[in-house]
Amino acid sequence: MNINIIKLCNDGGPIMWIILLASVIALYIVMDRLFHYRRAWLEIDDFILGLYNILKRNNDVEAIAICDETPGPVAHILRAAILRRNENEANIQKAVDETALSEIPQLEKNLNLLATIAHITPLLGLLGTVLGMIGAFSTLRGAGVNVQPGELAGSIQHALLTSAAGLSVSIVTYAFYNYFVGRVKEFGLDMEKAASEMIYFLTHNEE
Repeated sequence: MNINIIKLCNDGGPIMWIILLASVIALYIVMDRLFHYRRAWLEIDDFILGLYNILKRNNDVEAIAICDETPGPVAHILRAAILRRNENEANIQKAVDETALSEIPQLEKNLNLLATIAHITPLLGLLGTVLGMIGAFSTLRGAGVNVQPGELAGSIQHALLTSAAGLSVSIVTYAFYNYFVGRVKEFGLDMEKAASEMIYFLTHNEE
């Protein structure tokens, strides 16, 4: 089915263009977050095991280099811990916590904007519906009993299109927002697990 976006926006009126702009912004955020989370994902058990083997040989430089070359918050957390290897547990934990504070905002980047778009697009659609109905009643009042169905069609179409568009954008955007919030929580748990295991290893291994 071939959908002419320009025609739909023209038929829907000014509010439709605003909804279209919001959908483009939402699409950009969704693609950006999908790419970022895919790139940041890490099989932490295998990664940590590899670092253990390197650290047991006291090759801190290689371990840090591997963390530098590996994208994602887990690798950055582990790097912060390894850099403080020769310090006490409290200092290592502090370094990990400081790194986590800088990593979480990167994971949550633009999610508030995505949630805002999900919440305001139905309201924009409702506003377009109200404006469309006002236009229809204005036409009806002006023409009186001589009003033709075709004269009302534009205003009614205006109202229906904006409502449909606003709800469509909101549903999809909110679904992605909830998915991304879940991914951020997963990354948070991975960071906590990796940090805990690495701190234990660094502070309980004499070798």
